[in-house]
Amino acid sequence: MISPLAYIHPNAKIGNDVTIEPFAVIHDRVVIGDNTHIMSHAVVQELTTIGRHCRIFPGAIVGAIPQDLKFVGEESTVEVGDYTTIRECVTINRGTKDRWKTVIGNHCLLMAYSHVAHDCILGNNVILGNAVQLAGHVTIDNYAILSGMAGAHQFTHIGEHTYIAGHTVIRKDVPPFIKAAREPLCYMGINIVGLQRRGFSKEKINEISDIYHVLFVEKNTTSGSLEIIEKNFDPSPVKDQILEFINNSKIGIIRRPSKTATDADFTF
Repeated sequence: MISPLAYIHPNAKIGNDVTIEPFAVIHDRVVIGDNTHIMSHAVVQELTTIGRHCRIFPGAIVGAIPQDLKFVGEESTVEVGDYTTIRECVTINRGTKDRWKTVIGNHCLLMAYSHVAHDCILGNNVILGNAVQLAGHVTIDNYAILSGMAGAHQFTHIGEHTYIAGHTVIRKDVPPFIKAAREPLCYMGINIVGLQRRGFSKEKINEISDIYHVLFVEKNTTSGSLEIIEKNFDPSPVKDQILEFINNSKIGIIRRPSKTATDADFTF
């Protein structure tokens, strides 16, 4: 059902069985996939593509131009995958000539007041808690969860199956399969609950734990840890993924934990 009180630009392409409520606004060169629901007072701006079976809640603005002074009007885009939910007052900005697009994957949940800046790339099944703030050029891999009011610095990379605590600042890359918290952000163990929910076997979880024990718990340098892992662990997709992530990091990974008076009972 499309309300006659909604504004839809003549050049917008609307799929089948789409619901657009009163006072929603759909701009020029927008594509809305089948069975998507655009609620009242949501705005989808030009050069935005929304997938199938999405829900966009009141006050959300998808496809606004970047908040980047280097942006000079280039025809960049926003792409939102299928079955993604965008809650109240979420803002998602178009890309710049760095990546030319901002991408939200399939089955994502962006909770109220979260912000996705220009050139961010989010994989599938990503969850952004309330008021999470992503600066430009952030990459978040599949099944990552950022809790409420976390903020990511420009160009950071957050790996698959990570869990990042609320009210934290992400200044360095976060390798896959781990939990991260505190200020400054540091390793807090592997994301056992998330991995179990995703069907990882006990043996695979133990392998991940052993690799990160070498990297974050033993008193090795990062380069020394990588040499030990490469030499002492059997070849496996998990091992390759972790090593590739760390070796490809341009800004470095988060730090190992350190004990303080406030967490003297913390153990691994």
